[in-house]
Amino acid sequence: MEIRQLRHFVAVVTEGSFTAAARAELIVRSALSTSVRNLERELGADLFDRTGRRVVLTEAGRALLPQARALPAGARSARDAVAAVAGLHTGRVSIGTIQTLTCVDLPGELAAFHQEFPAVRVSVRDATVDELTEALRAGELDLAYLAPDARELPKGLTVHAVWHEELVLITAPGPARPRQEGADQGSRRGAVRGLPRGHRSGDGRTAPGRALRAAAPDHLRRHAGRLLVELVRAGIGVAFVPRPIGERAGLPCVTVRQPDPGRTMVPAGRGPRPRNPAAAALLGHLTRGRADLTDAGSSAG
Repeated sequence: MEIRQLRHFVAVVTEGSFTAAARAELIVRSALSTSVRNLERELGADLFDRTGRRVVLTEAGRALLPQARALPAGARSARDAVAAVAGLHTGRVSIGTIQTLTCVDLPGELAAFHQEFPAVRVSVRDATVDELTEALRAGELDLAYLAPDARELPKGLTVHAVWHEELVLITAPGPARPRQEGADQGSRRGAVRGLPRGHRSGDGRTAPGRALRAAAPDHLRRHAGRLLVELVRAGIGVAFVPRPIGERAGLPCVTVRQPDPGRTMVPAGRGPRPRNPAAAALLGHLTRGRADLTDAGSSAG
């Protein structure tokens, strides 16, 4: 049994298909499929039920998954130790983010990090808060930008810094706009209530907070920023989004003062300092100059 085979098995589970897993692993689909078949042959059991159109784990596959995730993580730790001695002349770091992140210019920051550490490979995953939190706990991500609800920091994870983003109510262009004093009138204009489930924001006890936590159709979840804006532009409804998203879209942005629908953004990890030297270097780069807003090392229970 090879670490590479286990990594390919986990990639199929994570990505949801052999084609997407091969793309993520930067190999052709046939090579990845052969790798998984060889693993099944060695274990003497099928890991996936291939009879339907979707990839579904068998009981043997479900039994293997926790170990398959743990073993590559241990191998990465060994490589990271060598990378630390080599002064980051090599290494890998994985970071997750929600699509509507605006408090940080993540592409720009990653480009600057690459200039400083060109040999370090950086991978980025775009997912919901719940998915990113689970990936952090499973060791699939080193760091992730999360938007936890008020008083609901991710349990078992460490918050390395804190940002506050202003949320505004965006509406379709035209003369009809909700009044400044609240969002309730605007919320009745359509069915688009806010960010999809998993893209949490604000305190759920407030009216905007409840709107932002409302479930949206599944096809919205992966395209929260772009599709949500276009639905509002088409006059289907209104939505709460970070101000920069509304302004870049050129849509009317209504400031809601009571209650405050703003959200907290935090970069989180599994400990006070990442064990992966590349992740520690990236974290230092992303939080540099943020001492005034940093709650460094605060850990949720």
